[in-house]
Amino acid sequence: MPPPYPVSAAPGPVPGASGGASGPVPGEASGPVSGEAVTARPFRFTASMPPLDRPVPRWRDEIRRIEDLGFSSVSVSDHLIGGWAMDPLVAMTVAAEATTRLRVLGLVLCNDFRHPALLHRALANLAVFSAGRVEIGLGAGWLRDDHDAVGLPFDPPGVRVDRLAESVEILLGLFGEKPVTFAGRHYQISGLDGVPRPARRPPLLVGGGSRRILELAGRRADIVGVNPRLAADVDPLAAVAELGPERLARKVGWARTAARAAGRDADALEFQSRMFDVRVTHRGVEHRSTSSHARLVDPATLASSPAVLHGSVDGCVERLLELRARYGVTYLHLGGNLDAAAPIVARLAGH
Repeated sequence: MPPPYPVSAAPGPVPGASGGASGPVPGEASGPVSGEAVTARPFRFTASMPPLDRPVPRWRDEIRRIEDLGFSSVSVSDHLIGGWAMDPLVAMTVAAEATTRLRVLGLVLCNDFRHPALLHRALANLAVFSAGRVEIGLGAGWLRDDHDAVGLPFDPPGVRVDRLAESVEILLGLFGEKPVTFAGRHYQISGLDGVPRPARRPPLLVGGGSRRILELAGRRADIVGVNPRLAADVDPLAAVAELGPERLARKVGWARTAARAAGRDADALEFQSRMFDVRVTHRGVEHRSTSSHARLVDPATLASSPAVLHGSVDGCVERLLELRARYGVTYLHLGGNLDAAAPIVARLAGH
């Protein structure tokens, strides 16, 4: 079966960048992760879907604007509480219909909400209808209140990760060419044929913050979503520290080591992450996008974090080039303010 999506050649220099991709990010030790060379992949960017609190024609227009700005994908979260209105699979379908190039991504789908065979059927259909513009993002689920709201058990982390690992095996099998039989602790599949069969398997993103999740991603996923460990009562300072220089390097290292142990090429992994706090000055105006965690953290902590992007467009471009050189992170979510993200995307997407 062909690879899930084409791999671009290594990028050349970014026009207008103020330097190369070899300098250290402030507050970090220089050099690649764990002393190993990190292969440069082209940058890609994802933007959040606008909320479903506006007229649908305007919603579609905003999705088209994301495409026109050069984002690789539009992504949607998966929650049941807090006024969250969008079903991610429906929203992904409508967004794909409204566009011609933009990929659609669940970032991430909660594994406990859908049986993997049913999730495969929906995403395989969407991959066919959209001519392959689907990316599958899957996680173990972290917000207990989502589960409590509908009476789903919120099992201990180890159980949820075990269940996620089984789902990943089933999904990958159903996107293969033979019927799937699977006898696991959480799921049983008997001779199920994975149809329809898209021309290419959608790339699989497994995202999370724990070592077990990141090692699973390294062994089986195409894209590793590197996040802090989250919970409803998480300390904001701890969440930001989870993506501090040393811990981010450790998280990337877990995935790369697991990939090699599984006989995979660690350089073939794509690493995705999110910026907690973005403040980009463009044409004399500062545009901001700040997460709820970042709002509660002192400026000194933010300034040293690789998950923070502050400064001029040139400075932000340089910082992301350094982030790529240090960690290999190239697939980025720059927050919810398109005006903050747009000039960075214009400079770096595809480079």
